[in-house]
Amino acid sequence: MSIAARANSDQPTLGIVMMLIAYLFFAMLDTTVKWLAIAGLPALQIAFVRYAGHFIISFGSVSRGGFSLDRFATERFGLVLLRSLLLAASTGLNFMALRYLPLTVTSAIMFSAPVLVCLLSWPLLGEKVGPWRAFAILLGFLGVLIVIRPFGETFHWAAILSVINTLALALYSILTRKLSGIVATQTLQLYAGMVGTLVFLPFAMWEWQNPANVTDLLLLAALGIWGWAGHELMTRAHGFAPASALMPYTYSFIIYLTISSYLVFNTLPDQWTLVGAAIIVVSGLIIWKRSQIREIPHEVRVYR
Repeated sequence: MSIAARANSDQPTLGIVMMLIAYLFFAMLDTTVKWLAIAGLPALQIAFVRYAGHFIISFGSVSRGGFSLDRFATERFGLVLLRSLLLAASTGLNFMALRYLPLTVTSAIMFSAPVLVCLLSWPLLGEKVGPWRAFAILLGFLGVLIVIRPFGETFHWAAILSVINTLALALYSILTRKLSGIVATQTLQLYAGMVGTLVFLPFAMWEWQNPANVTDLLLLAALGIWGWAGHELMTRAHGFAPASALMPYTYSFIIYLTISSYLVFNTLPDQWTLVGAAIIVVSGLIIWKRSQIREIPHEVRVYR
């Protein structure tokens, strides 16, 4: 480890603060998306603007030292492309679900992603799943069922979109784990922004609607900034503290969205959403703790 890296790793408090701010940006992103969706803007148009803004910022960051195609090359192009497509699919599904579901419901379902990663790590990565983690997987699925209540009167079909979004996010996270240390973070950022922009461009062109007022226009333009800033801070936070120290603070996302849901949309989660979310958080923390003991990478990074 270099002297600079050691110096960074000795500042875990700074890493935690950066992680908390990163998830605040992600919460601002989801709140803005829901606002714009309720205002009538198509979800895939919103997704396009979000990725276009991110791509422009990432491209500028990568090409600061001079433009060269070699700086965009990667030997794992197929996996990088698949990872970017999974991310775009996850984002599109989440943005569509946000139009119909409360922020607290979508965030609770999304935080079952570590449970799916744990489940899929056995067939895809060859990792053993012990009794504690198997219990956590079952517990996590129970929490999801309580949140979405598939057989109750309150069930909304958009919850299915949110569940598929979580599956795509889990697969994306597994690919990120495989590519970590092989492909530079800036390269992954660039391809994610570029692929998302290209995927959603035809949909945006087909159903484009101009924002109704200046406020909506400014919020639409801010989407790429929220997403890029959140991911940039989250990435940098890992230079100051290990993932094992940062992971519990990812659940601040649910707290942020609960607050914004009340302040912006005058909506609070019902008791069953709170119960289900608590169960999902507990299952994720069990997996995190067992992963620490077994020294297994477990982190799932939210990327909007």
